[in-house]
Amino acid sequence: MVRKKKIYIAKTAVILGVIPVLIFAHEYGPDAGYANVPGELGTCAQSGCHLGKADDPVNKGSVTIAFPNGQSYTPGAKQHLVVTIADPATTQKAWGFQLTARPPANAQSQAGTFASTDANTLLMCASSSLAQELEVDFSASKAQSCPTNEPLQYIEHSLTGYNTTRGHTGSQTYEFDWTPPASNVGNIVVYVAGNAANGDLTVNGDHIYTNKYTLTAGASGPTPTIDTSLSVQNQTSAPNAKGQAVAAGSLVAVYGTNFASAAAAAANIPLPATLAGVGVTFNGTAAPMVGIAPGLTIGGQTVDQINAIVPWGIQPGNAQVVVTRNGAPSAAVTVPIAATGPGIFYIATDSTGVNRPLAYNNSDNTFSYPAGIFGTNLKTRASSIKNDVIVLWCTGLGPVTVTPPNGAPATDASGKFVESDTTTKPVVMVGGIQANVLFSGLTQYPSIYQINLTMAAGTPTGDAVPIQIQMNNVTTTDQFKIAVTN
Repeated sequence: MVRKKKIYIAKTAVILGVIPVLIFAHEYGPDAGYANVPGELGTCAQSGCHLGKADDPVNKGSVTIAFPNGQSYTPGAKQHLVVTIADPATTQKAWGFQLTARPPANAQSQAGTFASTDANTLLMCASSSLAQELEVDFSASKAQSCPTNEPLQYIEHSLTGYNTTRGHTGSQTYEFDWTPPASNVGNIVVYVAGNAANGDLTVNGDHIYTNKYTLTAGASGPTPTIDTSLSVQNQTSAPNAKGQAVAAGSLVAVYGTNFASAAAAAANIPLPATLAGVGVTFNGTAAPMVGIAPGLTIGGQTVDQINAIVPWGIQPGNAQVVVTRNGAPSAAVTVPIAATGPGIFYIATDSTGVNRPLAYNNSDNTFSYPAGIFGTNLKTRASSIKNDVIVLWCTGLGPVTVTPPNGAPATDASGKFVESDTTTKPVVMVGGIQANVLFSGLTQYPSIYQINLTMAAGTPTGDAVPIQIQMNNVTTTDQFKIAVTN
């Protein structure tokens, strides 16, 4: 939520006298700019919201940060940090903090991103001037991020965190994640200010402490290697499409080693250019990243897999593909690029051993499989030749009438999703009979195309009728089958 600047006692004694509830002593976290960063607002002790002297030796307390790898960082590799505010006074029994990270050469620019790992902390975003700020609360289902016009990030205690710590004496900890910049930016300074409060919700009697740590960039880790055999494949057919060309705008799987030590997945659209410090480029253009899965066993070998999208501007021919991990690039591999490289998305193999595609009946959203073939897990029924429009999800259908930004849907100037048709109409064969394609174009999900079709009279019926896409003399080879009835 957008949070208004708080009312401080130094600004108006009249209001505080009439409405004492406003003297809340920052129980739900300070405004942006109070982590003692040079050139910002100092600490709350200096601002007037907590009376007293910051780092007063009489108080004998401290605020410290525990870093999992000592005072170093690996570019793009997430760290879990623990802040401890300590004070020996038995009167101090409520605890808060604010922390941020900056490059020392420019303390007014951000270094990395923060994310709460529980409801005890929140993310505070701010504009470079600190005139605007935005509070982003913890959510178990939604990633925290700051808008581009508020690039500065602070992590701090929330109201839940404050209430949780009330009554504790001696010390209190807060935990959260910090992801350093994806590339080596040199030293990074982490600034933190802590408050050992007495919990009376006034400005009096609280102890403010500050600290800072300089982190150096560590080794970026092993150099990634793209497997020259598995290489880059249409994700819908991988890992069984070795050597086949892929198309701009299509979802692909990149195989190799030393891509990542842990799985990662994009949390938002537009898709990011890097995940956990890992990126892929095609002819130097960053590919939108969907996910990373390390340690897969394919054909008796262990490989990592990246799912990414071939950038729209890549032209047919050959492309040089490079994987970069924490600034360390792989050797380039040459990948053939075609105007189109169709592939149908796979859902599951049923109990009879038939591979089922992502195809459903538009009227009721039932999958085009035999009724009950997946029990209660999926609603299924055979598609009717006479009555149904089948929706088929696929990738690699090539250029479209409205080319979207890489990793994003096609939208108009107001951000509203717009229709974007394929410039080449695909041919869909159902049971060897050409279907009638009503629509072929992009969905609102990056790299995912949709074909709407009706089946022609004479289409074979049964529980396992093959369905294929043909484009530019390329036919999908996956043995996908749907259920068809009259």
